Amino acid sequence: MRKSDRIKLAKKTLDALHEAFPDSCCSLDSDLPERLAIRGILSAQCTDIRVNITAGELFAKYPSMADILAAPEEDILSIIKPCGLYKSKGKSVRAFAGLYENEWGRTVPDDVDALMKCPGVGKKIANLIVGEIYGTPAVVVDTHCKRVMYRIGITDNTDPLKVEEDICEVFPEDSWIELGHMAVSLGRTFCTSQKPSCDTCPLLGFCKKRILKKAGDS
Repeated sequence: MRKSDRIKLAKKTLDALHEAFPDSCCSLDSDLPERLAIRGILSAQCTDIRVNITAGELFAKYPSMADILAAPEEDILSIIKPCGLYKSKGKSVRAFAGLYENEWGRTVPDDVDALMKCPGVGKKIANLIVGEIYGTPAVVVDTHCKRVMYRIGITDNTDPLKVEEDICEVFPEDSWIELGHMAVSLGRTFCTSQKPSCDTCPLLGFCKKRILKKAGDS
């Protein structure tokens, strides 16, 4: 698809998402910047609901990054175990706390590359942090966003970094943060991985995969 056609498709997509999900926002609890970052680390292959519950338990016992650093590793692991991948996530949580306390001056950096120096913080989580904390234009390409953008026809790629590039090429920069949230809302309610509700989807009229399916059915 030509870039000009993709830009037109992006405009239709953004308008439809705004109308369908005007109140979409980050579903991870956000009180302190450093705590949001920890929640982001815990969110890998885990639901946001579970992350919020588990992080609440973690911060109730260890409120600060200094407390997390001083805590017994086994205790941290036992608390975050319900989030899955707890051994690697435990190392990442402690690594983030160490950077926060010892290298970042107890401030979460507004820099994707700096954040990605922390084990367990990839581009997705770094974008989440700078977007939610500092309002820096960045799109979070999670599994929902990637699936939605592929089906709509915004991208033909499945690699998250390439999907991000394709999104940023055709959507206005000032829409990137909210776009990620609205794409997640669409992916959770209509454009699900299995048995998507295409017939009632607000993007029905121009979704590439739906149009191709209808053409095949006829």
